[in-house]
Amino acid sequence: MNHKKEKSKVHTWWEILVVSTKLGLTSFGGPIAHLGYFHEEYVRRKKWINEKSYADLVALSQFLPGPASSQVGIGIGVLRGGVLGGVLSFLGFTLPSVFVLILFALFMQTTGVELTGWIHGLKLVAVAIVAHAIIGMAKKLTPDLKRKAIALLALVVTLLWHTLAAQVGIILLAACLGYVMYKHQDNHVKSEMSFPLSRRFGIICLSLFVGLLLLLPLVRELTSIQWIDMFDRFYRSGSLVFGGGHVVLPLLEREFVPTGLVSEEAFLAGYGVTQAVPGPLFTFAAYLGATMNGWLGGLMATVAIFLPAFLLILGAIPFWDQLRRNPKVNGALMGVNAAVVGLLLSAFYQPIWISAVFEPIDFALVAILFSMLVYWKLPPWVIVVTGAICGAIVSAL
Repeated sequence: MNHKKEKSKVHTWWEILVVSTKLGLTSFGGPIAHLGYFHEEYVRRKKWINEKSYADLVALSQFLPGPASSQVGIGIGVLRGGVLGGVLSFLGFTLPSVFVLILFALFMQTTGVELTGWIHGLKLVAVAIVAHAIIGMAKKLTPDLKRKAIALLALVVTLLWHTLAAQVGIILLAACLGYVMYKHQDNHVKSEMSFPLSRRFGIICLSLFVGLLLLLPLVRELTSIQWIDMFDRFYRSGSLVFGGGHVVLPLLEREFVPTGLVSEEAFLAGYGVTQAVPGPLFTFAAYLGATMNGWLGGLMATVAIFLPAFLLILGAIPFWDQLRRNPKVNGALMGVNAAVVGLLLSAFYQPIWISAVFEPIDFALVAILFSMLVYWKLPPWVIVVTGAICGAIVSAL
């Protein structure tokens, strides 16, 4: 019996690694698009997590600093296969782009590779994927007029005030509205999450997060060791980012360009290539680390910038699992989930739509890609390849 259990665990871990690696190889378009890819794969295809649980996990990631899509992926991995499942989910989703960016830093900095057409095609893929995700989530998370109104409020506010403060403020306001409107109402769509993590484990992770954030700067000053200096800079950047991967750009630029550790030209070249590869935008750190200290620098930078997100999601999940069962907390979550739909709609317009759809042919390609995904049920990788090829062909015309 134990042998069968062990074999089943190994099979589960292997499946997590394979599925997350496929997503790591095909998930283009930034954090909002990644949530669309995750929704398609984990909720619709694999059914590893239901709509309500997925929405709860997305809502939790909105409250925590760090890369939201990576934290959602880690959470689903933990749900499926424990802490090791979370690690494997993270590795599969992250390592493909890490390796590509390290190679670029080492071998391609001086070459002028023109990928404009392909990149544009991949942006159009992101439009189709996110549109599909928003439609699916809106049906489940805004079924009544009250929640539709919360989503509309979130959309209008974040479109007119495109700031981090507006996003955080509207999430908090939505939580308050949901608490007032739904605190006595049962939510019939039950969440089935049962994370195999204890509260003690969560406290350890949160303590490590705070401890490293406070101690690393002190150790850096006392030792003046270059590797500790690098680790601290990346760890601090990963700890202070709210709002997704794009927000980390000014933090990293402030840490490395004025100090002369990375030239402005190399910084911008790397960021451009990061937009063209799948996976989380935080992997830009791998390029910067490799530019400064080769392969080891790239891998260390990756660990340092993602470690805060890992510790925070593992630390918060045990408490989140208990809090969300409280009817009042569940009411607040219903409001937050409705606001997330509005935030996704806002992000769908800016930056996803306005950075991709310029001409009638762009809209036509989006319509084709959307139909391939929604009506013909083709795998996401087919959509990605088709979008990239079509983008290259259109740009050559």
